[in-house]
Amino acid sequence: MFNNSGRRKEAVARVYLKEGKGEITVNKKPLSDYFPLEWHRNTVQAPLSLTENDKNYDVLVNVRGGGISGQAEAIRLGISKALVDINEEYRSGLRQAGFMTRDSRVVERKKSGQKKARKRFQFSKR
Repeated sequence: MFNNSGRRKEAVARVYLKEGKGEITVNKKPLSDYFPLEWHRNTVQAPLSLTENDKNYDVLVNVRGGGISGQAEAIRLGISKALVDINEEYRSGLRQAGFMTRDSRVVERKKSGQKKARKRFQFSKR
């Protein structure tokens, strides 16, 4: 069994890969139940299909925090890192596809005296 973690925004995913039939379980639910949108399912499955391991490994994921899109991208990074642990030759293809880079963009904090992080209150000269 190979395990790794992936992160995106506030989401943290712990990914476990083991030899199997290609079943993906996220927080004890099938992938299609946890991610109803096809875009999110494709994001999660992208590293497996790129390396042609769709039917070779079962994936068990524990993910928490953030939103659905952040969780999907965190899972994608965790799967990619676990695949590289299995076979180092996958690294170049996954890197070219952008799956090996942790997207470090997070929400900027709100500043005091302002409406949001960058938006100000309306200025009135008189």
